[in-house]
Amino acid sequence: MTVADVARAAGVSKATAARVLGGYGTVSDRVRAAVLSAAKALDYRPNELARSMTTGRSGTIGVVVGDIENPFFSSAVRGIADVARLAGFNVILTNSGEEIAAEKAAVKTLVAKRVDGLIVSPARDSDIEHLRDIERSGRPLVLLDRAVESLRVDAVTADDFQACEAVTRLLIDEGHRRIVYLTACDTPGHRFETLDDLYTGSVRARVAGFLKAGAEAGIEAMGGFVKLGALGAERTRAQARDLFEAALPPTAIIASDSLIALEVFRLARELGLQLPRDLSLVCFHDADWTSVTSPPVTVIRQPVYRIGETAARLLIGRLKGEGNAPAHVVLDTTLIARGSVGPAPAEGRSGARETRLRHPV
Repeated sequence: MTVADVARAAGVSKATAARVLGGYGTVSDRVRAAVLSAAKALDYRPNELARSMTTGRSGTIGVVVGDIENPFFSSAVRGIADVARLAGFNVILTNSGEEIAAEKAAVKTLVAKRVDGLIVSPARDSDIEHLRDIERSGRPLVLLDRAVESLRVDAVTADDFQACEAVTRLLIDEGHRRIVYLTACDTPGHRFETLDDLYTGSVRARVAGFLKAGAEAGIEAMGGFVKLGALGAERTRAQARDLFEAALPPTAIIASDSLIALEVFRLARELGLQLPRDLSLVCFHDADWTSVTSPPVTVIRQPVYRIGETAARLLIGRLKGEGNAPAHVVLDTTLIARGSVGPAPAEGRSGARETRLRHPV
């Protein structure tokens, strides 16, 4: 069925039927009801490409995330999709695999598909010309989970600095001195030297909080406990094995996401390590599995659904013409204390001193 068929059945002109079916222009309530009734009776389905050429809108939002297998992004995308659906938008989801080349290709494809706006979780905040191209195209852009200071666009993140600072203090308060922060983020040399080496804002904020808590507790060379490159199960297990087999293994590990934590947990079990007697484990994101292990894993619960939901609302607001200054929305996190954190083993307490958790997560 075509617009012309609907117009004929409703007794109106083709132009009038197109205005009703496309959601633009002004018609009377009587005419709108007649056109919609005819469209329903004829089972009319709009030609999206033709509608986008007429209205300048496709009714779609493009989303680019780092890893769709990661439960964090799955929950965030659900928040985006729920808000978009209620506002009358469809979502086209693409995955970058945390590779900048794939992210650029995804953005190019989505723009070519005439999406009305984009939500992107940038793989690198040092390579963003393709994101500037989105701005130049006139489409609104919202950054998901990772803000980029040099881009004047909306962004939604969790309070990563405060969360990691607080949980590091919690571990220090339990007597831990060899605390590792393990992340998928990497550098060309696979070693952490300075915060400027880290290419995503969320990781940089967490590591800054981690270093601050360690410095205030008098732990020397805290930067040496930042371990990079835990991307994928195989590499994560290799990293964890190296840590466990070191002359002075860590007594606590903070995993930057639940996929990393799962591999650490599995390997610890295989090697006969007991949590929390031999190792304390904390991870970012309250994935389902973390509450059913023995012991259950202490997590930093991020408001992931709300991050996606808020990003979608900001984008749709821009599409409706809201012209406020770009907003960086920072959402609070919550520490869920479970059984995987305990006092450091006696040999790991050397030089420990008590520091109270001044900023509960």
